Amino acid sequence: MLGPRATRSETVGPPGAVGAPSTVGDATAAVDAFLASYLDDRLQEARQMDAVFAEEVAGRVAAFVLRGGKRLRTAFVWCGWLAAGRGGDPGTPVRIGAALELLQACALVHDDVMDGSPVRRGAPAVHADFARAHREAGLRGSAASYSATAAVLAGDLALAWADDLLTETALAAPHGDRLHREWRAMRSEMVAGQYLDLRAQATGSSDGDEARTIATLKSALYTVERPLALGAVSAAADARATAALRSAGRCAGLAFQLRDDLLGAFGDPALTGKPAGEDLSGRKLTYLLAVAVRRATETGDMEGLAVLGPDQADHTEEGVDRMRAALEATGARAVVEDEIAALAASSVRHFAAGAADASARREFASLVERAVGTAPAPDREGA
Repeated sequence: MLGPRATRSETVGPPGAVGAPSTVGDATAAVDAFLASYLDDRLQEARQMDAVFAEEVAGRVAAFVLRGGKRLRTAFVWCGWLAAGRGGDPGTPVRIGAALELLQACALVHDDVMDGSPVRRGAPAVHADFARAHREAGLRGSAASYSATAAVLAGDLALAWADDLLTETALAAPHGDRLHREWRAMRSEMVAGQYLDLRAQATGSSDGDEARTIATLKSALYTVERPLALGAVSAAADARATAALRSAGRCAGLAFQLRDDLLGAFGDPALTGKPAGEDLSGRKLTYLLAVAVRRATETGDMEGLAVLGPDQADHTEEGVDRMRAALEATGARAVVEDEIAALAASSVRHFAAGAADASARREFASLVERAVGTAPAPDREGA
């Protein structure tokens, strides 16, 4: 069960309530509390439809969402709201943050199916848990097919809940049409990024521009730029301020994806909550890989190209280790680290142009540091 019921007005307070979130931690806690209540309501609805569906699908989705994650999108929505002057109902950015966490659940569940990833957030991925249940129940047919199909449906349910929540929020907000436009664009960008990622892997691409496009669509817009804009719109930000926040979000979002690429290649599974080396064993096109191939080509490093190229067929742990060594030897890892630092610094500068006060700038700089693992130099006025 999800714990004691709470109405949404109890969770986030009425419009203009004194208890509006004052820190990133407060905003995250408010979203978590709201999600607990919201998902409890959705589970009750599911039980009225069918007990098996409620337990096996809706229950898994709710448990996955409440299991946590970084809640970065929530934090960036809140920073956008801060930057725009904290206007309107403080419950609106909380609800938007909750809708984004549900959308993120959909993306992760589907992504794990597409990548065949067995672990997410330090526990079995949703499709892996369905496969376990299939085997334990002695169900007929292929556990792999059943689990993949069931997980797609679970992701679809998370998306439906996310859309429902955002729609309810937009209908009640003074600038609901703008909120909906941001949300609608973001959903299409996510699908475009995922498809281009899939296609690049199938074609064996090593193109740096293509890698950057995928990173922008799949992560930068969805993780930072759109959440910042959604938060700003909820506080009635003007066009100039919103444009500055978009630029800040684009830079921070790219830096976040580049950090994720590095963690995918070199990270500790105990800290990341997912297996290391999956991007390498599948030769997924990342900016890190593209830089390494480009540098190996420029220097005539045939050994590096053999290890990193599209015809590389060694997907064993030893093969992944050789790919890691090539990423180091070509200097690609260092190049990407420098790019992350430059993007983070640019992000903070753009944010300063659109932020309402120094406290918002400090919060954003701290959040960028947490998201990308780099400490950007703060703007002087906000230092």
